[in-house]
Amino acid sequence: MYKVLISDPLSEYGIQRLLEADDVVVERKVGLKENELIEIIGEYDALLVRSQTKVTAKVIEAGTKLKAIGRAGVGVDNIDLKAATRAGVVVINAPDGNTISTAEHSFAMLMALARNIGQAHASTKNGEWKRKDFVGVELNKKTLGIIGLGRIGGEVAKRAKAFNMNVIAYDPFLTEDRAKKLGVQFGTFEDVITKADFITLHTPLTKDTKYIINSNQFAKMKDGVRIINCARGGLINEKALYEAIITGKVAGAALDVFEQEPPVENPLFNLPQVLVTPHLGASTIEAQENVAIDVSEEILHILRGKAFKNAVNLPSIPSEVMQKVEPFFNLAEKLGKFVAQTSVGALQEILVTYSGELTQVDTSPLTRSLLKGVLSYHLGVGEVNYVNAPHLAEMRHITVTEQKSSSNKGFTNLITVTLKTNQETKSVAGTLLNGYGARIVKIDQYTIDASPEGHLILIHHHDRPGAIGRVGTLLGKNDVNIAAMQVGRKDVGGDAIMLLTVDKQVSPDVLDELGELHEIHSVTEVDL
Repeated sequence: MYKVLISDPLSEYGIQRLLEADDVVVERKVGLKENELIEIIGEYDALLVRSQTKVTAKVIEAGTKLKAIGRAGVGVDNIDLKAATRAGVVVINAPDGNTISTAEHSFAMLMALARNIGQAHASTKNGEWKRKDFVGVELNKKTLGIIGLGRIGGEVAKRAKAFNMNVIAYDPFLTEDRAKKLGVQFGTFEDVITKADFITLHTPLTKDTKYIINSNQFAKMKDGVRIINCARGGLINEKALYEAIITGKVAGAALDVFEQEPPVENPLFNLPQVLVTPHLGASTIEAQENVAIDVSEEILHILRGKAFKNAVNLPSIPSEVMQKVEPFFNLAEKLGKFVAQTSVGALQEILVTYSGELTQVDTSPLTRSLLKGVLSYHLGVGEVNYVNAPHLAEMRHITVTEQKSSSNKGFTNLITVTLKTNQETKSVAGTLLNGYGARIVKIDQYTIDASPEGHLILIHHHDRPGAIGRVGTLLGKNDVNIAAMQVGRKDVGGDAIMLLTVDKQVSPDVLDELGELHEIHSVTEVDL
């Protein structure tokens, strides 16, 4: 018999599978303090929590029988993942349980925004009858722009099409073929913000999506556009949104998430054109049940030795394999991050080639690490881990191929990543050098020797006298110090690359200025 402890309130219906299992005993003890949990956790094979229980390293250390910890929800900030991994305890979550709930809330906000329902409700309950003040717009034949066509964005698209809306979508993983299958128009980010009557956001918050909607984007939008954000606070620059509403550029906004939660003295709350809710995207009875159902089923699979999919920590790797591949984890992830940031277009294929001594070991853990690096750039660090990376790639129809080559290019070990998008093919190769650590040794066809660390600038340029000097002068003029520089070229006077390591992040204005130099073909900032 397996013993399962539930230490936070969970839906009775959601844990029904566990309650009905013949080989499981379920005990519910809610509100335990850390010392109380430590005293009893040694009796249990699995622990189920929401966000209240803090599963610390001490708790995990005391859980000598623990095989799994389940989080009925997405975030696992309350669980010490490193401690769980060290102890061989699988941590799982329920990332899909709130998909429908959030999609429906987004569409409810869209409809309420179109028909001024929130404002009309407040006015009417206040004893007023101002029909002319709340004239709305129809959704029929309007264009909905979706930024982020993952699980939730896809469900919103289905509902919009049922209302006879034209749907145009942008997603870094979206291809024209997949857009056609989903029945939506394939668009660039620029297409979405310039053509849409309504814009809804369904993307994670990353360095590159922070303020993805700002004053520059508002200026390009249609007059009278309406904005919906039920994804993450910080995707929209709230000050820019306020100004866009005041000037009439934006007719209204519906917001479920904010940069600061709970919001304090947010000026958007003073605008009648703004509809707000307190982060209710996943707040439905069904969503709470679904996350409990999902995590309960996963716990059963783990206890019974069956396959499971929603683990968020590093899977168990035999010690002899770990000893050989562990030094390469950081290199693999950095190569993935590098090639993701230097490529343009919707990702379609990833080819990973291992050469040299790496051909003699199981490299699948390294491929997971590399995938984590590629996908986390687009989806956010918190959304991607070593376990779910292959699943996320499969969901986005990305082909991942791993191969081993006898050709080691003169290196004891070599990892080469080739990434194909719908616009181009990019590759990067790296190795570990004794005394030097991780090194990037090739970018596309250019041989180079650089450390994959810190703030980098990759410049494609024409190999002419003075080109390097002009780059250095411009950066110096803008108080940017170059810590290291590597240059690669094929032929004298032909195309070449510079890879600069700089002491701080470079502003977009300086990058644009670099791109305007005569010899420069392209400038790409890479943050590792």
